[in-house]
Amino acid sequence: MLVRDAMSTVILTLGPDHTLRQAATLMSARRVGAAVVLDPDAGGIGILTERDILDSVGLGQNPDAEPLHAHTTTDIVFAAPTWTLQEAARAMTHGGFRHLVVLDHGEVAGIVSVRDIVRRWVPAREPSPAS
Repeated sequence: MLVRDAMSTVILTLGPDHTLRQAATLMSARRVGAAVVLDPDAGGIGILTERDILDSVGLGQNPDAEPLHAHTTTDIVFAAPTWTLQEAARAMTHGGFRHLVVLDHGEVAGIVSVRDIVRRWVPAREPSPAS
């Protein structure tokens, strides 16, 4: 099975000047654990994860005043839609992260998470037989 079969193609995309609170609100509403941050002034594509928000709040920073560009990871590993899920899982394990931005011909095509991969590897839970 390939990354394109598991990735989410509806992507939350934010700008570098959004605040952490705005990001958290949108991520919560869409029930996603990561957002793509597009910042042409700082190298293009980055990622903000729920962990980045937690780290900031844990340090006592004000989520209403903290811009995303201060918390975005820009040195990220990109996946290709043609990678196998094993390749994606290996990249995540070796890099210590749970999300990969998927690029197709240089354009953001999706995000794949550990949860997306597990859902493809483990069949859906079947209802228990009635006793």
